[in-house]
Amino acid sequence: MIDILIIGTGGAGLSSALSAKQQGSTVTVVGKSHPTASQTSMAQGGINSALGNVVYDSIEAHIEDTINSSHGLCDIEMVKKMCRDAPATIEWLESLGVPFDRTTDGKVAQRRLGGASSKRACYAQDYTGLKILHTLYDSCLKEGIEIIEEHMLLNLIVEEKQVQGALFWDIVSGEVVEIRAKMTIIATGGYGGIYKNFTTNANESTGDGVASVLRAGGRISDMEFVQFHPTALKNSAILISESARGEGGYLVNSKGERFVDELLTRDILSRAIASQIYNGEDVFLDIRHLGEENILKLMPQEVHLCKLHEGINPAFELIPIKPVAHYTMGGIDVNQSLEVSGLENCYAVGECSNAKIHGANRLGGNSLLEIISLGRLAGINASNALGTDGFSLAKPTNTQLTKEKEYIDGLFEKYPWEMNFYDIQNRLGEKFYKYVGIVRDNTQLNNFVNELRVIKASLDNMGIGDKKRENNSNLVDFLQFINILEIGEVLIDSAIVRDESRGAHFKEAFPQEDDKLYKAHSTYWIEESVLQNRLIKVDK
Repeated sequence: MIDILIIGTGGAGLSSALSAKQQGSTVTVVGKSHPTASQTSMAQGGINSALGNVVYDSIEAHIEDTINSSHGLCDIEMVKKMCRDAPATIEWLESLGVPFDRTTDGKVAQRRLGGASSKRACYAQDYTGLKILHTLYDSCLKEGIEIIEEHMLLNLIVEEKQVQGALFWDIVSGEVVEIRAKMTIIATGGYGGIYKNFTTNANESTGDGVASVLRAGGRISDMEFVQFHPTALKNSAILISESARGEGGYLVNSKGERFVDELLTRDILSRAIASQIYNGEDVFLDIRHLGEENILKLMPQEVHLCKLHEGINPAFELIPIKPVAHYTMGGIDVNQSLEVSGLENCYAVGECSNAKIHGANRLGGNSLLEIISLGRLAGINASNALGTDGFSLAKPTNTQLTKEKEYIDGLFEKYPWEMNFYDIQNRLGEKFYKYVGIVRDNTQLNNFVNELRVIKASLDNMGIGDKKRENNSNLVDFLQFINILEIGEVLIDSAIVRDESRGAHFKEAFPQEDDKLYKAHSTYWIEESVLQNRLIKVDK
């Protein structure tokens, strides 16, 4: 049995692995894809740290900006911990070899992103997440950390509320695999893939870790808070980084009019753009005035994406954009030590978790900071917990492994469902965008959740068409579809329950924040096979 199992090969998982290894723990990292293919690579704009390298900044200002953006739903102590650790996080990344851009005097270059009061985001052109991810992966290889790819998380192994590892589907060999561990860290990313075709996320971002915790008896929270990025390419939903606005880009409508401050927070910008589109206007990002040389130097990836997906050169043409789902603030509920609520020996970190850093709306540049800073903390905390007095493990059984194998075998034996779940998933993606999107309405939400529950109730009658076991993408897609239905139900239900507008959650019928009733975390869990929920009030 290994010391620590880390599920997820993105920035949060690899940061956890490095810190746990440095504490002397034996570590195995398991992921659905190759580490450099994770969602971290899509984080372009930068990673926040109040270094003050370009203009004056302070850690206190970083804390204040983060708290203000959360609309009252952050854990202030967690925000302080992360922001105060930010300079050390940048120093650590530099020591590993992350090639940040530099000022003329050799300091780490910084740019301002939306909602920030200063130029705070450290960046590597517009490839920041990718550069960080490659560096972390190289560091893990140098440390000899075992990384297992192409293993999809099925379920956590739970013995008397203790998590003792997890069960995986080995995509290549077509087998159920058991990996036992004394401690487990979940770092599987968010659930933005639910909004299929209307999201910057990969289709594989299906909340696997969140769903596994819910099924295991743990708690998830604030699932209704989904951030929509204001600037994705109109025809492909490909992200155009906030760095384009941070460097001075304009948002204009069909008349060429600027209609909003480009560096407001993402929730406000997305609603402003959606309003223009609703009223018949096209919306564009205009960076032409920045000059071709500057654009190619600072935003080479954006130029490539515009040419590839829209057939335009943004140095000379307007970029057609629309807001799409981008980041999920909710997820696995954790305490200040990043321990999963309702389970033992289990931690969660990164976009799959809800450490109450972002609250109802995330600041650009804080996601990369969270996954690295708190990722390191998760590895340290899990390692330290192994050495505490009285640490012991419940007697293991093989019950779950047997049941999981029987379930998977049953899927191969069933005939495919008469309805194509791929078609259903595409339709659901569009409906999530329409009904659980930037503007929400209770009648539409109630109709949608009832429709989804009918589909969910039919799962027992579904099978898969491809009967081979090895490299079966049909099975993987179906297992992800199950997670979409389970997570999607909570997402819609939590949006129904919250009759107010707060951050990324907006209802026209309830346009104001209601602190008396809803300054609270919407928390969900399963008890005796029934989904339960409760609003847990914020203390401060």
